[in-house]
Amino acid sequence: MTAALTGPLHGTADARLGEVVARLEEQLSADPDLSFQVAAYHRGRSVLDAWGGPHLSGDSVIVPYSVTKNTIGLSVGLLVERGELDLDERVAHYWPEFAAKGKDRITVRQLLSHQAGLPQAETPLTWDELLDHHAAAARLADTTPFWHPGSAFGYHAITIGNLGDELVYRVTGRTLHEFYEQEIRAPHGIDFHLGLPAELEDRRVDVLAMIQPVSDTLVRTYSALGPVVFGSMGGDVDLGNSPRSWRYGHPGGSGTGSARGLARLFAAAVTGVDGGAPFLGADTVARIGQQQIRGYDEVLHQHDRAHAIVFQKPSQQLAFGGPRAFGHDGAAGALACVDPDTGIAFAWTVARGPWPGGADPRAVRLAAELGRILT
Repeated sequence: MTAALTGPLHGTADARLGEVVARLEEQLSADPDLSFQVAAYHRGRSVLDAWGGPHLSGDSVIVPYSVTKNTIGLSVGLLVERGELDLDERVAHYWPEFAAKGKDRITVRQLLSHQAGLPQAETPLTWDELLDHHAAAARLADTTPFWHPGSAFGYHAITIGNLGDELVYRVTGRTLHEFYEQEIRAPHGIDFHLGLPAELEDRRVDVLAMIQPVSDTLVRTYSALGPVVFGSMGGDVDLGNSPRSWRYGHPGGSGTGSARGLARLFAAAVTGVDGGAPFLGADTVARIGQQQIRGYDEVLHQHDRAHAIVFQKPSQQLAFGGPRAFGHDGAAGALACVDPDTGIAFAWTVARGPWPGGADPRAVRLAAELGRILT
């Protein structure tokens, strides 16, 4: 049974989460600038729907950056569920032009677990191409991979959105945006959009810049590929805050919604909500959530990175659940994930994430903790 919250944390929480609520309220009191939304379902029932701070209300929507990638993974999962997409089939079977320049043997499984060697095109992609349903995909299809496909992996930070979009289009004749909207978002009442509708723009809030502590003098190192992948991603487009970006809704990083919507997205997929059946069967959940690769990331220069089909898997830096858990974080602190073993679907959005970025440690701890408390 959930009850209304009456302190600095607003919303509702399950009675068993008293210590969690108290800690979140302490964090709000300690940092007057902290603003977050947090939501969780347990086996399809809402157990936490709360928010606090000056920058976000319960009705706010925000761009959680790469948390958006969860829409790719779950859309692909639905195609797998329906037998329309085979993870072990060659990408070129669905998308013949993709076979160019040594990519004829790349499987869907490899493409969607960051193993294809296409985190950027040979001549860097422009925002005009990236914020387009086909232009960037066509250029990536004509690119020689940066490594032999399957020999390594590296985070396809933006391009996995374009690659996933084109793959869904080749299978269904609909863009990923159309498929997600028609088959997942609208039928399940999910408050997370690939392309924010004009009538919802008054709910949108900006992502606020992270603040580097003066004490942080660490010089961060990157792989040789890092500057190639991210060097051209500046310019006149702010992925999170530019209207051009969030109105388009890039599936790799500029969907818009609430923590409530993201938690419901995972619950609808894996456990079902409102007494209904999940839209993915247990076998499909296991297949898309199964770890595909772990180790050194050729783009991010991280040594303990792990991916399922699109999704991240728990790691030392991202210990959000048990071995079957999967989800995705965002560059500015957001996180959304699900643990099929505990039945917890969780999401956290934050207006100003903690330096230096990636999932907010408070969210990572809480996602795992809810599984221990409620099961």
